[in-house]
Amino acid sequence: MEDIKFRNFTSDDWTKIAEIYKQGIETGHATFQKEVPSWDEWDKGHLKICRLAAAIDGQIAGWAALSSVSSRCVYAGVAEVSIYIDENFRGRKIGKCLLEKLVSESEQNGIWTLQAGIMQENTPSIKLHESAGFRQAGYREKIGKLNGLWRNTILMERRSKII
Repeated sequence: MEDIKFRNFTSDDWTKIAEIYKQGIETGHATFQKEVPSWDEWDKGHLKICRLAAAIDGQIAGWAALSSVSSRCVYAGVAEVSIYIDENFRGRKIGKCLLEKLVSESEQNGIWTLQAGIMQENTPSIKLHESAGFRQAGYREKIGKLNGLWRNTILMERRSKII
């Protein structure tokens, strides 16, 4: 296993975080987003906690973050996962380590349920989430269009055993 260092990322890291996000967009299987947002737009849509960068030899190899699923207070402990790995680092178990770290930090911050909406064709992401204790909780048919085509997503969920 490679020596991965985890740290919280900030706006100072946005250039590299955005580059990795763009790579995910270009796969056509990672997000419905078509363009990388500005830091300010991205920042507003994500929780201030659990913004993790995974670095190898000082280079950001991947990142993970959480966003709220609802503004209602009863869902304060439920968050949606975003995780992206630099294409030059894929297949090296960095995603698994990063997702496990995100799960741990989310629990330390009172998050009891993590969820992810993953495009049906994104088998590597589905397997990654399953390896971190997520289960398939549902299927959303034609939940959104990407490049004019309706796409289905798998709703994955992980409940904390300690909260």
